Amino acid sequence: MRVKICGITQPQQSVAIASLGATALGFICVPTSPRYVTTSQIRAAVTPLPENIDKIGVFANTTINEIKQTVVDSGLTGVQLHGDESPDFCYQLREFLPNVEIIKALRIRSFEHLETSNDYTKYVDTLLLDAYHPQQLGGTGKTLDWKILEQFNPSCPWFLAGGLTADNIVEALSQVNPNGIDLSSGVERAPGDKDLDLVALLFQQLGTRGQGDKGIRK
Repeated sequence: MRVKICGITQPQQSVAIASLGATALGFICVPTSPRYVTTSQIRAAVTPLPENIDKIGVFANTTINEIKQTVVDSGLTGVQLHGDESPDFCYQLREFLPNVEIIKALRIRSFEHLETSNDYTKYVDTLLLDAYHPQQLGGTGKTLDWKILEQFNPSCPWFLAGGLTADNIVEALSQVNPNGIDLSSGVERAPGDKDLDLVALLFQQLGTRGQGDKGIRK
């Protein structure tokens, strides 16, 4: 199972979190976010990381040219789209970044809303399901209704996100079967400042699962 810790802002924490067992780290490229990091900050955080760690930039309603430039300048291996990007936007981005993982995040409000994920599976490598919040794009600490995800089985890999913590991860994974999990506020002292003890506790709860097959591409 992939384990992505998102909202990294400090280079020393990126190395420590990777050493604890994370398979992917996320960097917020949305200027309005309290976890926002610049291109140079991302570069400083990813440079010391092992090659097998996925480095994901999180964008929201950003132009393709801006995303491409950030990927090139930062050394990112993946792009997470967390705004209102259409399937056509994802298709166009794939043309510009053929060797970069594209993750589309969907903020799920209902079972009917969940069905919109089918529109994206042809154009992205991975889906990410997050809790809906009317003002915030992510990192809200709110959980999804896991019950509506029990039968969720898209044609591409997917991450479960939204309010996950070391305290509720076992319960979440007893109800749903994602290919990966994504945590941000659930392992923080403050926005962007990760609590390494909480990260370590997460991997204790997961047992050996955090070291498993990443299975990132179709």
